[in-house]
Amino acid sequence: MVVPVVRDDGGRLLLCRMPPDRGVFPGQWGLPGGGVEPGESIHEALAREVREELGVSVVSPKPLFFSDGTHGKTRPGRDRTLLYMVFLLFDCRIDGRQPIRLNEEFCEFAWVEPARLGDYDLNVATRQTFGSLGLI
Repeated sequence: MVVPVVRDDGGRLLLCRMPPDRGVFPGQWGLPGGGVEPGESIHEALAREVREELGVSVVSPKPLFFSDGTHGKTRPGRDRTLLYMVFLLFDCRIDGRQPIRLNEEFCEFAWVEPARLGDYDLNVATRQTFGSLGLI
């Protein structure tokens, strides 16, 4: 899984909330991202996932670190499935000239000051990421 940690020029972080009935962390706030397709580089996958999920272009991605874990994923109309996931995290900016347009994988987004991250119901993977970055 490629995962952008998107910051704006003021240092705020982009959080996205999954709908309550789908995804790896239903109803919780987290980071966008997704799987690498066959034949795709991780940078190509990152650009594609940001474009598909947010409707914007990624700018200046820099590798951060990776993490892993086993998480359940809920698909509409199906049971929850356990998946082992490796998360490749990137520090990113997005093209600010483009408005964010979420696809169906998310129902809401917010730009959040690091000091306010505790106000959001963050999923466990996002909480671990922000902890590793010293943000919470």
